[in-house]
Amino acid sequence: MADLQDDLDTPARIGAPDALSLDAPLPPELYAPVTDPDAAPLERAHALLAVHPVADGYSGLPRALRHLPWYDLELGESAVDTDVPRMRRGHVGVLFCSLHLPDGPTSDRALGATLEQLDLVRAVIRDHPEGLRLARTAGQVIDARNCGRTAVVLGPATAAAIDDSVAVLRLLHTLGLRVLTLAGTSWAGEDGLTRFGEEVVREMNRLGVLADLSGASELTVHRVLAASKAPVLCTRSGARALRPHPANLPDDLLAGLGAAKGLCMVPLTAEQTGSTVRDVADHLDHVRVVAGPESVGLSGTYDAGCAHPRELADASCYPRLIAELLRRGWSEVDLALLTWGNAQRVLRTADFVARAARERGVSSTARIADLDG
Repeated sequence: MADLQDDLDTPARIGAPDALSLDAPLPPELYAPVTDPDAAPLERAHALLAVHPVADGYSGLPRALRHLPWYDLELGESAVDTDVPRMRRGHVGVLFCSLHLPDGPTSDRALGATLEQLDLVRAVIRDHPEGLRLARTAGQVIDARNCGRTAVVLGPATAAAIDDSVAVLRLLHTLGLRVLTLAGTSWAGEDGLTRFGEEVVREMNRLGVLADLSGASELTVHRVLAASKAPVLCTRSGARALRPHPANLPDDLLAGLGAAKGLCMVPLTAEQTGSTVRDVADHLDHVRVVAGPESVGLSGTYDAGCAHPRELADASCYPRLIAELLRRGWSEVDLALLTWGNAQRVLRTADFVARAARERGVSSTARIADLDG
């Protein structure tokens, strides 16, 4: 347990100026031009992604692998959309591995099934040390990148897994959980957060677990944005103004997310964002305008049972999307934020908030006693 705690307390190593501010952007020198403006868009995309790789906000790989009797992600695995060779070709630097349940968030075995998914991901990382590395903090994400590995972040997991207990939340965090999806619970429903839901959000802030609001009600999103001291994620949300999918966000929520320095990670799926790479780019354009360039990210949603645009069929295809955005006039600064900088800022800020809470000695025990009383 000591080594786990050491990992959890490892400070983010991004640079001294950033470590002192919650929402400070990454140093400007990290976004210096890295491509030849006269080169073809796809060539420029590869050059940019080599410096600013993709943080993929949602991967269903654990769910896909659980049905396979044997697989080798290091050499390549045709039965899935994501393996080490394709992530390298697609310049994927961070993979948020979903622990969502195949039967939905209200499964009677929510906790047990989540633990099984978590154990599977850890085993996959252990069996593929040349390509993957577990990351619990922003600093460890940087370390993995510097070692040529893809950093694997555990989560999102369904909030049903905590079984209405902050103690279970703490145990899942000890095992490495970093993102929790709040939708589908009695305490974060259509009427917003209950008193217990607000306590869960505070405890998530103290632990450094990020709130995922994709699929949550508008009242819940507004309340979490007001209650959370750390930024929040929407790991699978496009623009509802362009496509009326229930998990997509209307413009007022996108604007609120941007004001709170949260992150909308746009999925590369036919159902939510359209059947072509241009459709996906339209959503990215819209979110960037409404929420701001510091609040838009990418979510491959590969291996999650979703149909994808033909040009974006697997994890190797991100350069095609970046090339399309270059054709539309996106600056290298905005692209660097989209692919890497925004996700890294959110992780770093959550680490900062959690460390600050630990230094103050804040514990949820007294609050829970007040609730019970």
